Amino acid sequence: MRAEAVLSFFLILAPSLSGFPGFFSYLSAPSEEEVIGRLDEDVILPCSFKNGSEVVIHWKNQETHTIYSYFKGSDHLEKQDPRYTNRTSLFHAEIHNGNASLSIRILRLLDEGIYICYVGTASGKTTKKVVLKVGAFVTPVMKYEKRNMTSFLTCSVRSYPHPSITWQGDETPISESTLEEIESSGCFHIYSTVNITGSNSSYECAIENSLLKQTWTGQWTVKDGLHKMQSEHISLSCQPASNISLPNQNFRVTWSRVESGNSSILAYFLSSSRNTIINEPRFSWNKELINQSDFSLTLRDLRVSDSGEYLCNISSSNYTLLTIQTLHVEPSQKREIWKILLPVMILVIVIVVILVLLVFHKVPASRRFYRFCRAWDPVSTDENARNTENRVSHFLYQTISSIRMLP
Repeated sequence: MRAEAVLSFFLILAPSLSGFPGFFSYLSAPSEEEVIGRLDEDVILPCSFKNGSEVVIHWKNQETHTIYSYFKGSDHLEKQDPRYTNRTSLFHAEIHNGNASLSIRILRLLDEGIYICYVGTASGKTTKKVVLKVGAFVTPVMKYEKRNMTSFLTCSVRSYPHPSITWQGDETPISESTLEEIESSGCFHIYSTVNITGSNSSYECAIENSLLKQTWTGQWTVKDGLHKMQSEHISLSCQPASNISLPNQNFRVTWSRVESGNSSILAYFLSSSRNTIINEPRFSWNKELINQSDFSLTLRDLRVSDSGEYLCNISSSNYTLLTIQTLHVEPSQKREIWKILLPVMILVIVIVVILVLLVFHKVPASRRFYRFCRAWDPVSTDENARNTENRVSHFLYQTISSIRMLP
């Protein structure tokens, strides 16, 4: 108990006595360790000591605010800095083994700083300094956008500290990019955009967080355009780069159709659940191909309206691979022939009907033909029967002209 009281006395007076020469050398200079934590995740600040009885543990930050206190075999958090309420804990079951490490849950950027661990026992004392650095690197996104006739690639990320972003086109550095930066709650929201209108080049966007030593890469690839006839089938190609191995990672694959201003999701695959969703019955995914890391999509019974841009997106925490393919569907030649034959068939049917009427009508054939033609051309009422041939020709001409007006 006496050792505990003496140690507590020194811990309380330490900040005010910092100006006295030799005071901290008497306590011995604390050892220092750097710890890097991630925003919104948990972190452990290490502190070990030589085990002894009557253990007293105090954690303080650089402003000498109390973070955690433990003595007499229990926690004493009455003076704890409110910012750490319900977010800190010791490993009580390990204290007797010399473990005074502090756990901080759900890290905030404001938690970054210097922490001092003071431990005293009946047999001695330990002081340790821990420098905590907090980084953030929310999975970046590579997005393809089409606005009217202009196409863009945008890489975005939420990061702390400020990340570095580099672009390459066909493995050549690109400097003509638009950078938008927004600072919120200490984090940086970065948007970097490149205009790719009319380009068939491949593009790569690399983002790096130097503190967390984490790098993310986005890649853009253009496939050759496809030309197909109506009613045919087609396979839209999508495969990861040869230097990327998918089976050991969680990833997702999304197929979408891109139109100006928006896009519609056609199919979706999630590796963690092996779940496949297809929103269009004419699309299909070969499950065997998926197991082989081939995410090509088959589209059956093509229509002219299927013409457009199709985008495959393969994404994980480390990369995004975008593959774009343009499809042009032409009307079937059979349909064109049918459009030609239809008017001819209608003309044949009309002639057949005329002949049937002529055969089964009671009046003589010449008068039937004559009256029938007069009904279609009443202006010629005074013409005699010898002009019947001309009338028939005139009628047929009108019929053919009417057929040509059909769609």
